[in-house]
Amino acid sequence: MSNSVADNLARVRERVAKACASAGRPESSVTLVAVSKLKPSVLIREAYAAGQRDFGENYAQELRDKAEELKDLDGLRWHAIGSLQTNKVKYVARVAHAFHALERLDVAAELSKRRAGSAPLPCYVELNLGGEDTKHGLTPDALGGFLAQVRELPNLQVVGLMALPPPTDDVARMREGFARLRELASAHALTALSMGTTHDFEQAILEGATAVRVGTAIFGERA
Repeated sequence: MSNSVADNLARVRERVAKACASAGRPESSVTLVAVSKLKPSVLIREAYAAGQRDFGENYAQELRDKAEELKDLDGLRWHAIGSLQTNKVKYVARVAHAFHALERLDVAAELSKRRAGSAPLPCYVELNLGGEDTKHGLTPDALGGFLAQVRELPNLQVVGLMALPPPTDDVARMREGFARLRELASAHALTALSMGTTHDFEQAILEGATAVRVGTAIFGERA
């Protein structure tokens, strides 16, 4: 079996299409974000040549450097998917198509300020559904108050929620976590859901994911 980026991407797209068909949804309802963190730009170029346009980066400075290096690729869309410190906000505000890890008001305020003069930045609010110490994100109870404050800020558009539910190999538990995120989004009039990774993106799609973040299945294991 070939393991080129193009072949991997084709296999992932096929899995996305099957999951969408099972869920009775059009394939166009899911954005596949190829997570390229810690991977060289040459592999991003390979994926781009195979038709991929959405790429996810966890680290703001790596995002800044790759955006500069790959600025010749027309229509490439960068998704900032990692937690952010205020002193790194400028890199994300400048180049990101979307931010998937909003969880702090000071970061939101700085993003709003730095985004002035550009199109509003679509943001997903990150939740910590399992109360895990190792993960970022707001508790579900804090979501309503946070949304009310962020919605007052110009230059940002909260479009949905993001979460990494506690890892499990139990499909029913996987779907339970994703369903909970979907219900919370619906309760707060949000329509977009950034959820699902290489391990579980099909289950996320069955529960309504509109963006899945897939790295290993496309680019291989990270060192």
